[in-house]
Amino acid sequence: MSRAARTSASLALLAGAAWAQSVGVPPAAQGVSIEQRLDSQIDKSIPFRDETGKPVTLADYLGRRPAILALVYYECPMLCNMVLNGMMGSVKALDFQPGRDYHVVAVSINPKETPEQAAAKKRAYLRRYGREGSEHGWHFLTGDEPSIRKLADTVGFRYRWDEPTKQYVHASGIMVLTPEARLSRYLYGIEYAPRDVKYALMEASESRIGSPVDQLLLYCFHYDPMTGKYGLVIMNALRLGGLLTLSALAVFWMVMALRRHSPEARV
Repeated sequence: MSRAARTSASLALLAGAAWAQSVGVPPAAQGVSIEQRLDSQIDKSIPFRDETGKPVTLADYLGRRPAILALVYYECPMLCNMVLNGMMGSVKALDFQPGRDYHVVAVSINPKETPEQAAAKKRAYLRRYGREGSEHGWHFLTGDEPSIRKLADTVGFRYRWDEPTKQYVHASGIMVLTPEARLSRYLYGIEYAPRDVKYALMEASESRIGSPVDQLLLYCFHYDPMTGKYGLVIMNALRLGGLLTLSALAVFWMVMALRRHSPEARV
């Protein structure tokens, strides 16, 4: 893109932002947001139904592994699919395995949706994910209004029904839960960097998943709750770089010392 084009695009974005600020939030979107409730405890006994119609609770999936939670609805014409697609793109890039390392839990915010609709959505995403044996790690749930509202209120997911469009108005994002069902991280938008999802799962699991190299890299990145992303912490990166340099120098001098004292060196 040329400099002139970039300038025009920037001016258009600024004009759009100024217009949005001047007109305010559209009436249909008022009260719609995702309010962070970090470290809040979710009631694991809230009743739902899985994609087979079986009664379940979050306790059936949590306890030993962290989970990615998405509040969506399965007949959503656009935004929910974008959230699920973004989540799919992220987890597909990870070497963690759903069911083994973590769970993916999607909960419909529409109490009228059925297990059959949930099952169809699960089949579609399992085909896209394409890893054998992962079906035990993907869960698409439905529930009654009180259950949905209780979960949504706990995680700070504020949505509303818009009668003129016959759609739910809601924000976009996913949450990461600890095995104890505490809210660990929020990731906003419709695209989630695989690195952010990976680090969020590692932190939620208290480093029980992830390689030693992953643990070192996590030391260099810090979660920013304002953006829902991980950013590089310069001082930690410098400390780690210094430590690695010193370790390399120590190994080098040890090798040189061993060579000087070897029988071949004395000949």
